[in-house]
Amino acid sequence: MPDLSQYPIVVLYDGICPVCIKDRQNYQKLAGRKDDAILWLDINRHQEVLQRFGITERAAMTELHLITGGQQVVKELDAYILLLGHIWWLKPLAWLIAIPFIKRPLASYYHYRVNKRLTASGRLK
Repeated sequence: MPDLSQYPIVVLYDGICPVCIKDRQNYQKLAGRKDDAILWLDINRHQEVLQRFGITERAAMTELHLITGGQQVVKELDAYILLLGHIWWLKPLAWLIAIPFIKRPLASYYHYRVNKRLTASGRLK
């Protein structure tokens, strides 16, 4: 297992999911050099990380999880807010998403879309 404490942010992503791969690539383009501080781990190849942090396989597939400082798990929209805030010109968007009356319906929509996509692909029952 890689030394997670070497990175301020570790992103757990689903390397089987084409949407997740595209999202990762888009983020890396937007972040540029700032992405060097982020370790991207495919949940399908790093089951030991999921076990260490008590993240179920289903949760890992249906929610974005970050590990900050090698210790703290941040998930769902809070993880997106943290990632967006890492890019200076996307900080206003991160702030906007964090507003409760925006965050709650956006979280519901996010879960709906992820569950629909995973069900359609046969990965979620």
